[in-house]
Amino acid sequence: MLSFQSYRVSQEVILIMTRQAKQHWISNKTERALVYTALVLAIFIVFWGSWQLYQYPGDTTHTRAFKSVFKDYGSMARLALFVVLAHYAILFLFEKGLVDRWNQVKQWLVKASRLARRWHTPAALVALSLIVLHVVGAFLYGIELKFENVSGILAVCVLIPVPISGLLRYRKLDKKWHMRSGIAFAVLFFLHAFL
Repeated sequence: MLSFQSYRVSQEVILIMTRQAKQHWISNKTERALVYTALVLAIFIVFWGSWQLYQYPGDTTHTRAFKSVFKDYGSMARLALFVVLAHYAILFLFEKGLVDRWNQVKQWLVKASRLARRWHTPAALVALSLIVLHVVGAFLYGIELKFENVSGILAVCVLIPVPISGLLRYRKLDKKWHMRSGIAFAVLFFLHAFL
């Protein structure tokens, strides 16, 4: 028969165990809700875009009309990536001390940095879904060995570890791989998009 003292201790142990079991990967509740909403949106974008690409007959995937469709996905991904990269650009300005002289600019950049940090992961998920559609469309269209295509393939290869290390970043397990692979992707992305 359990005494009152041992019963109470066992209840406390169960309570502690359930608290640990319910610990989320993303600890901030607001950020977690934004990330899950962006994940649902990204999945919807991939399915919707795949359905749209599937609607094109096989003989029209090598036309200019189809090329403009998958280039549009790339253009939308570019806009989302600017939001993703804005956080690092603002942090760079602070690290180099370029805004210390102007107090109003500094206050505005602090607010912009908070906003960019908050939307970094949701914008990255949406950008990733658009990049997937852009890559699928590019492969359907056909890839030639040109600088634009090779830089795009290299950018996608470098992009693969970025979201994985980004997830590990929430647990502080990435050891700066998210930043390093992100910078490599950004360089290849700019080469692909603007040259």
